[in-house]
Amino acid sequence: MRYLLVTAVTVLFYILVPWTMAMASDFDERTSGMAEITDVRVSTGEGKLRIVVDADKPVTIKKMVLSNPDRLVVDIKNAWLSKKAKRDGPMDSEFANRLRVAQFDKNTVRVVIETKQEGQTHHVFTMEGGRVPGRVVLDVGDVGEGSSAVEPAEEEEEQESSLEQDPVVQEASENSYSPESDAGYSGQSTDAEIAALTGLKGKDITIDPGHGGSDSGAIGPTGVTEKSVTLRIGLELEKILKEEGATVHMTRTRDTEVSPKGAHATDAEELQARCDVANRAKSDIFISIHMDSFTNRTAKGTTGYYYSKGSRKSRELADKIRANLVDQLGTQSRGTQTCNFYVVRHTDMPATLIEVAFISYPEEEKLLNSKEGIRKAAMAIADGIADYFG
Repeated sequence: MRYLLVTAVTVLFYILVPWTMAMASDFDERTSGMAEITDVRVSTGEGKLRIVVDADKPVTIKKMVLSNPDRLVVDIKNAWLSKKAKRDGPMDSEFANRLRVAQFDKNTVRVVIETKQEGQTHHVFTMEGGRVPGRVVLDVGDVGEGSSAVEPAEEEEEQESSLEQDPVVQEASENSYSPESDAGYSGQSTDAEIAALTGLKGKDITIDPGHGGSDSGAIGPTGVTEKSVTLRIGLELEKILKEEGATVHMTRTRDTEVSPKGAHATDAEELQARCDVANRAKSDIFISIHMDSFTNRTAKGTTGYYYSKGSRKSRELADKIRANLVDQLGTQSRGTQTCNFYVVRHTDMPATLIEVAFISYPEEEKLLNSKEGIRKAAMAIADGIADYFG
């Protein structure tokens, strides 16, 4: 009996593992070149409802208006939906009853807003650039100039059965599509509103690229220095945060020490100089960027640190950034841990020291010495900060 059981388990293993690998390969092949929908943000106020859909590439959209119930439908073409971005639920808004975001077919992500008032005005447009390469913005309510009324096409009188499988929506009239209202938009006022929606507008942030000058930090197998990687990430992060409306203070912007004493400063004097930048600015948060290292070159992954006697907000900040780095870099999570590091202990605001990856691990050294790796790391930290501010 035991022999039969072992044989059955072995057979299943050899059947299921290749099948699972094939499924993963098919998914990667199918989504290659497609935009990933990474987040959905909702904001209400000033007489309107705003929904922002973030994508990792510029996107094209198609808009439809349906009835019974009244719905504003936006299809995002050549896109796939990340699990963390899927939404389906009621809305606490005077303009809409429900929001649904799901994969409509293998090439289309569909956004459906069940609106409350017939003839309600709306504005749908795309934006490119900044921290998020592609965005779709849906405004419903008092949206002013450039808007169009939410008036259902005559052909659409049937009840929508489901978001993912809806023959009525599939056969929606092209007459209900208004391309002139969906054109890309880059007005400064809307840029500012989007920045506010991400939670970064008006925030004061200090970024500390670890090491510098005479202190190279850890050195990777091929000679890449920690100080060079942290500075490159820091400068890219500074650019992203400023584009989102934040005020950013850098402890260093070039390969140098921070203390006025330069290479003659003690370790405590150098570290205190970094804390002083944030404390003098009265920043909202402080982030110190580092690369980990270990004698065993198989050690790898991302760690978030916060002061052991610090605030709950420090832990939250460390955790949000670590989670986004793991997600976007594909590194192993080593968790969010307490520490007694000088820079998180002597700052007056929520603070974290992030070990982005192991520079001693060949693959992670290579990743973080690439333009793409630097960009992903900076984007991930910015996303973590945005998640922290909510």
